[in-house]
Amino acid sequence: MEPNVRFWITERQSFIQRVLLWTELLDPTNLVVSIEKIEKSRQLLLTNEDASRGDLEDKRIQEAWKRSLSTVHPDNSKLIPGPFRPAALLPFTAPMVFLSVLPVKNLKSMILPQVSFYTYSTVFSIVNGNASYNRRPYESILLGAGVITSSTFFGLLPRLLQVKFSLSSILSRNVFPVVMLAQLSGMNVIASRSLEPMRGIEVMDKEGNVIGYSRKAGTKAVKDTATSRVVLFGTSAFIPEIFSYFFKRSQFFLRYPWSLWSLKFSCTVLVMGLMVPVSFSIFPQIGRIQCSELEKEIQSATEETELFYNRGV
Repeated sequence: MEPNVRFWITERQSFIQRVLLWTELLDPTNLVVSIEKIEKSRQLLLTNEDASRGDLEDKRIQEAWKRSLSTVHPDNSKLIPGPFRPAALLPFTAPMVFLSVLPVKNLKSMILPQVSFYTYSTVFSIVNGNASYNRRPYESILLGAGVITSSTFFGLLPRLLQVKFSLSSILSRNVFPVVMLAQLSGMNVIASRSLEPMRGIEVMDKEGNVIGYSRKAGTKAVKDTATSRVVLFGTSAFIPEIFSYFFKRSQFFLRYPWSLWSLKFSCTVLVMGLMVPVSFSIFPQIGRIQCSELEKEIQSATEETELFYNRGV
């Protein structure tokens, strides 16, 4: 069985335990760890099938799990490209989220942040989504291009209306862009991974044996991931706006008005830094689904009452 799958199935963790684990997996050093070290870690886990993160006495096992879970895709055992590993989400998207909700004065200043954010989000979702179903490279490229285009258009829409009609109320200037960012982040995941509910993803028993492909499991995996993304980006954009609203009424802002943007950016990075492990931990990495909720052909193929699937990130 793939070590990462074995880990997520056997290590039944609470929400708090998952948050603590993700704070380790999101270590920026996991972005630059060498392929040689990753291969050695994987070999150690493959030759020690009974190894678990509970082996506190063996630091090598602990480090091996950290490297494997943060850099290797559980479905195909391939290395995740560095810029799209989970640890890269914060440094890449925090500046984009900050720029996406800034007040704009013209069209040019808002296109680049929106295009950058939705391009990265789309590729991140495709790379870290479930990879157990058959898909051709050109399908992912065409799907990604369409999702990026549509997401960017709808992301720009409230800004275009704001510029065209000179809307300056707090609702149109601060609240509506945040709501759109949160909703589009979820829709971006659903669209980027739309092939999973259409073709079905692998469902397996507790030993890792594949029972079949389920569209219902694919739908649940995408829905859960989209929900976590709405929580992540919605909270990360909303709290800095609240902070800015009250900060503008302080004496400090009246004396140093230029300080607003640096403090707002710092707030965005801080909130996202807290929310990334929280959002990744809302649902288990390897989801569980009752066999009775799946297709009849899968129910007839096993006597298990509960099956497992990779939710993706």
